[in-house]
Parts: sequence; C-alpha cells; structure tokens
Amino acid sequence: MAHCTKCGAALADNAAFCAGCGTPRSAAGGAPSAAPSAAPAGSVAQTQMAENVAGLLCYLAGWITGLIFYFIDKRPFVRFHAAQSITVFGGLVVVGIALAIVHTILFFLGGLFIGILFTAIFWLLYLAGFVLWIVLMIKAYQGERFRVPVAADLSEKLFGKA
Repeated sequence: MAHCTKCGAALADNAAFCAGCGTPRSAAGGAPSAAPSAAPAGSVAQTQMAENVAGLLCYLAGWITGLIFYFIDKRPFVRFHAAQSITVFGGLVVVGIALAIVHTILFFLGGLFIGILFTAIFWLLYLAGFVLWIVLMIKAYQGERFRVPVAADLSEKLFGKA
C-alpha cells in the first residue's frame, strides 16, 4: 500500500488524492492515477496577467480597452494607464468630432481652401494620435508610468490618483 509523502497517511489503490491532507496522488507518491490532474473541488486556480501586458492592453483599442481595464483590474499601475487611455483617446475622439462639425460648416461657408485646411488638420491629428498610441503602448510594456502632460493631470482629476 502506498503512503502520502506529505502527511504519511495510507493511500487506497484507486484514490486520486490523499484522504488526510488532499494532496494529489502524483505529488504524494505511489502509483500514478488514471484521473486527470485537475485541481481539487473547491479550489480556485488563479492566473493573473503581468502588469506591463495589462498596461499595454489598456491602449490597444483606445478608450474602449481603457474603460474595460479600469473596471476589471484594480492594480494601481494598470488603473493609471487605463484612466490615461480613456482621457487621451476619448479626448481625441471628442476633438475629432468637433473638428468634423466645424469642417463641414466652414466648408459650405468658406469654400475649398477651408476644406483643404481642415482636412490637413484632421490628418495631423490622426497622425499625432497614432504616434502617441504607439509610444504609450511601448512605455506601458516597459513598465513606465509615462505621463501625457495634460491628459495625465485630467485623468487624475476625473478618476483619482492610481
């Protein structure tokens, strides 16, 4: 008869776990069991994503992933990046919508030159947003709390210090 290496209790031939301490039979010694190596009933196996990966994912789809991570992850590093993502990319969306409205109105009132000017401003805004998106994801993955000057202060006011 096999014995548990952890507590020394005798193990039945068909037992997957020690009746005394709950150690799986493969860890307790003896013959290998035919049962799959699953966690015992009632135990919860938790795996958590690394902070730097979660910080990077806060920026992946702009303010949307920032909002998701803000509510599901309570770690300060991740919450900082989530709040900053919401503020930066939410702000860029609002500015983009405002520019689109002004562009449309001025295009009909001012003609082609105003239309070309606002189209150039749009593209510069989107290019700056794209570069900022890449920089923020890289900095978060490197484990840095890179602060976008106005947006980080605004996110601390809106969401509190993380």
